[in-house]
Amino acid sequence: MLLALDVGNTQTVVGLYDGGTLAEHWRTTSVRTHTADELAVELAGLLAIRGRSFADVSATVASSGVPRLADSLSAVARSHFGHEALVVGPGVRTGLPLLVDNPHEVGADRVANCVAALERHPGPLVVVDFGTAINFDAVSSAGEFVGGAIAPGLEVSVNALGERAARLFGIELATPPAAIGKNTAENMQSGAIFGFAGLVDGMVRRFASELGRLSVIATGGLAGLVTPHCETVDEVEPWLTLDGLRLIWERNR
Repeated sequence: MLLALDVGNTQTVVGLYDGGTLAEHWRTTSVRTHTADELAVELAGLLAIRGRSFADVSATVASSGVPRLADSLSAVARSHFGHEALVVGPGVRTGLPLLVDNPHEVGADRVANCVAALERHPGPLVVVDFGTAINFDAVSSAGEFVGGAIAPGLEVSVNALGERAARLFGIELATPPAAIGKNTAENMQSGAIFGFAGLVDGMVRRFASELGRLSVIATGGLAGLVTPHCETVDEVEPWLTLDGLRLIWERNR
C-alpha cells in the first residue's frame, strides 16, 4: 500500500492507498519540531487506530512545505518502512510543465493539485486550495502550470484581526445567518465567509479573462465552509493533493 503525506504549515494530510483507492485518510496538526522518532510514533498511532501497521506500507510519497519535516519523513521511511520516500521536488517526474520564472519556487502541493485536477478535467482550469494561505493555481489548455496567486488564509486573517484590533476577538469560523451581521461575531463571520467567497469568485473571474472558459476545483480543509457561497467553483475534492501525490508516484515507479 502507498502512504501519501501532504505536510503543510498548519496541517498534515495523510492517506493510505490500496492501488488507486484511498483506503484510509487522516488530518493532523503539523509540528515543525518533530524528530523522525516522534513522527514515527505519530504515524504508528494513526495506522493502529485503523487496524494498520508499518508492515502494510510498501511505498511512501510526500510533499512538504516544511523542510525539516520532509527530512524526518525520509528518515522514518528508511528506518521503519525499509524504503526511500519519494519527496516531490526538483528532479521528480510529474508530467506538469512549469511555465513560470523560477520553477523551484512552486510548492510541491501546488504541483500535486494540478496533476490531480488534470486527471479530472482538461485545461484550462484553476485549483483553489484553502490552507494556511489560499493558493490559486492556473493550468493552461495545454496542461501547463502557468502561475497563480496567493492570498492569506481564513484562519490567518481572522486570527490577525483578533490580535491587532482591541475591540475584536477570536471567533468560530462558521456561516452567519445573514451577510449583515447583528453583533460583532456575526460581522466578523460575514467578512470571513462571504468576504472570502467574493475573493475566490473575483480571482477566478480575473483568471478566466486571461485563460478563457475554465473549470474550477477547490480543495483544502476549509473549502467546504466557503465554497457553498461561491458562484464559480465547479467541484470540491478534499483529497485532491493526495491523489496528485499518488499519480506522481506512479509516474516515477
